[in-house]
Amino acid sequence: MKQPLGDTGLGATEVQDYIDRGLRHLWIHTQQQDDLARDDQFLVIESGEGIYLRDTQGRRYIDGMSGLWVVAAGHGRTELAEVVRRQTEQLAYANPFAYASAPAVDLATKLADIAPPSISKAFFVNSGSDAVETAIRMAKQWHYNRGDAKRFKVISRFGSYHGMTQGALSVNMANGLNRAPFEPLMPGSLHVPNVMCDRCPYEKTYPECDVFCARTIEDTIKAEQPETIAAIIAEPISTSNGCYAPPPEYWQTLREICDRHGILLIADEVIDAFGRTGRWFGIDHYAPVEPDFMTVAKGLTSGYAPLAAVLTSERVADGFRGGPKEAFVGGITFGAHPVACAVALANVEIIERERLVENAERTGAYLGAQLKELQSRHRVVSDTRGIGLMHTLEMKRDPETGEEFRPEDGLRERMPVLLREQGILSRAAASIAIAPPLVINREEIDELVDGLDRAIGTLESDLGLA
Repeated sequence: MKQPLGDTGLGATEVQDYIDRGLRHLWIHTQQQDDLARDDQFLVIESGEGIYLRDTQGRRYIDGMSGLWVVAAGHGRTELAEVVRRQTEQLAYANPFAYASAPAVDLATKLADIAPPSISKAFFVNSGSDAVETAIRMAKQWHYNRGDAKRFKVISRFGSYHGMTQGALSVNMANGLNRAPFEPLMPGSLHVPNVMCDRCPYEKTYPECDVFCARTIEDTIKAEQPETIAAIIAEPISTSNGCYAPPPEYWQTLREICDRHGILLIADEVIDAFGRTGRWFGIDHYAPVEPDFMTVAKGLTSGYAPLAAVLTSERVADGFRGGPKEAFVGGITFGAHPVACAVALANVEIIERERLVENAERTGAYLGAQLKELQSRHRVVSDTRGIGLMHTLEMKRDPETGEEFRPEDGLRERMPVLLREQGILSRAAASIAIAPPLVINREEIDELVDGLDRAIGTLESDLGLA
């Protein structure tokens, strides 16, 4: 059960003041304001330590989703706070449109060292959406610079998440995402089925299918005319599509299709990178396949500063050399921010020094086994799957018949509250995202799974499904 980390120093009146002012003035992303005002849903986080968070009322929670798949090195790392102080005193800002800073050079060099061999350049931006947006524009201009001005279309997959800026939203086909208020979006956005081997959209069976889901993408390319396709973007392993890890041949097939038709391949690593899947990058599971672009963010800084990057090959970078007309059109005021770059470099060094990538692989396997054991104890748990410290737990009203939960069951409102009562914060409804910080140990995984066990048991009891 949850326990306070300690006295918050806030009285009941001060806590309520935070809540009242927050409800009045702060716009929480993606949330309905009326929902937050109901049933103690407006949570003000005050501090964190390791895998835990504490709110202004002193209640302790396991950060079951690392914020948003962000916090790799854990909360409360004083050494990262010290990096911020030192770098801010030395140099807080440098114009990224005109010159470099030492932290940006050092970080770009480090990323080239740990990335797949062909990746050698880093273009720094602020967020994962920025990185996806930039990679799409880079791909289009790369073709334009080569005289292929007709290549403007980008292929993405149903079920995948890529961000919320205009170009990123155009290729974003995450489950449950409502794009209608913003349409029409970027012209030339094409979408193909995703990889889901246990519920194949083509009703085929692996390995007899010979990764038909990848091979059939070539049919879309031919129908649209290859000379109009600029890029294919895909997450190596997609959280929004349910953490299905593609078979080894999938990414090899994508690479071959792109090479055959002169298309650039973008691996969206915003969630997968920096150890989340038990490798430095999600694409490392599919070596020797290498993309032309990798978009990274989230775990790059563990959330201690906002930073993201587009990582590219020398071949791509060469397409922007040769005079001012060929320079990449675009930049961001706070891109390559010296403080953020210094924090990211220190964070990557922590991941490396403390072997958090290996810990994610090792403890992630233990987490997966514990979740399978939990599934065997609960009627409503239909599946658990994942890789490293990136898992999904799925529930149905009746897994045997496939019956989904009913609207009157109120899972969207009910499940986060049940988890919170057990000291767990995560995104939850009929599926629960389970992705704790990479510093987690086996005892803490047991605590997390025990809390999930009790929350699901309460749900079954409340709905008469035990």
